[in-house]
Amino acid sequence: MFKGFTRFLHSPGEQLKTLLDPQESTTSALTPRNIPRSEHPVSRQHISDAALKVLYRLSGAGFDAYLVGGCIRDALLGKMPKDFDVATNATPEQVRDLFRNSRLIGRRFRIVHVRFGREVIEVTTFRGKPQDEHGDHIAHQSDEGLLLRDNVWGNIEEDALRRDFTVNALYYNIADFSITDFANGAEDIKTRTLRLIGDPATRYREDPVRMLRAVRFAAKLDFTLDPATEAPMYDQAPLLLQIPAARLFDEVLKLFMSGHGLVTFRLLSHYGLFGMLFPEAEEAMADAAWAEELIEQALTNTDKRIAEERPVTPAFLLAAFLWAPVKHRQEALEQEGMPPIPALQAAAQQVVSRQLEFTSIPKRFGIPMREIWELQQRLPQRRGKKAFQTREHSRFRAGYDLLLLREQAGEIPSGLGEWWTAFQRGDEHEQRRLLQKVGGDPASQGDRRRKRRRKPSAPE
Repeated sequence: MFKGFTRFLHSPGEQLKTLLDPQESTTSALTPRNIPRSEHPVSRQHISDAALKVLYRLSGAGFDAYLVGGCIRDALLGKMPKDFDVATNATPEQVRDLFRNSRLIGRRFRIVHVRFGREVIEVTTFRGKPQDEHGDHIAHQSDEGLLLRDNVWGNIEEDALRRDFTVNALYYNIADFSITDFANGAEDIKTRTLRLIGDPATRYREDPVRMLRAVRFAAKLDFTLDPATEAPMYDQAPLLLQIPAARLFDEVLKLFMSGHGLVTFRLLSHYGLFGMLFPEAEEAMADAAWAEELIEQALTNTDKRIAEERPVTPAFLLAAFLWAPVKHRQEALEQEGMPPIPALQAAAQQVVSRQLEFTSIPKRFGIPMREIWELQQRLPQRRGKKAFQTREHSRFRAGYDLLLLREQAGEIPSGLGEWWTAFQRGDEHEQRRLLQKVGGDPASQGDRRRKRRRKPSAPE
């Protein structure tokens, strides 16, 4: 408070302007800077052939054509861009008319996807500032300030100020290969600072997902959040509860499946955002120390697999995130007298039902997630042929990996994971020895069952 008062005394006019109209004062201070080709390292060699085709066709048809956002930011950071976004003054319908291999998507923001095989180039029309005179079919905000619909077209200057972060307000012009920097983003890239354009509190109210994007970019780029950008996040985290569950699931994939999941998780927890996505998991972490360790170990392993370009699945991470709540509910049901397996199934159903209120879970991930949980009940059962049957389960590897994480996190004593590791690696003789160790030689077990099934001989 005293720091703010001191700043007010130094420049009362500017401080009053910020208090009365924070967004207007911030954006009006932005002065575009043109960076000619000779002063920046971005080359057409950094740009995919598909993106160049889109740029040149738009330009050839008389429209403005710019590469914008993350691809330019990454190129300036010395990274090879992977995704390419194009901004233009052509309307979505005009873009679609130019490209037969395109389709319009989105209602909240209408954009065009131009597809070249597996590569998709996203083309957006310059957006303007939503104003009251626009009809609800074009632009509409909720009473809380959330943008529900935004299809107001504008010019490049207005579009730049609608971008979220300064480092994303960089436009590469295909006409002369220059970069226009509208928000001093090039300087923020040098200082590795992530800064919102406009008044952060207002921008978060417009779209609370920007808080998740801020965390994701900070983790991915190893940037520091500008103090003004991070300050409102602590109080405005609950705004995420306004966002549809399906959209938040898409954001979860971006947050945790990009190779920086552990850092992202810690930042989300720091700002109170993780609980808005996985509330029961956060509650479980407060009750059991191993729950947080389990999640961190799962994210560490996932990040490592992504770095090694090995396959990963959201089903495993979701199973790890929600295992502690499932285990807690299962134990409570068993105390009420329910057998272990029905208790696990009921607990899983309760946890998933609550989670769906916050983030959706598509069946293609939800079914494997439940199977991974069910394997936690089967893995301790190794007598007879059960070990071989469990080993052949389609989700065995994921269930085994979760078992190892549970031991590492301290939820259960170590030993079972080591047994299964040896069982997988061992030959037939070693597997038989391991089964005898737990009293389960399948051959002798089968012989005993066959002897019990024999009918008694007829009396002579």
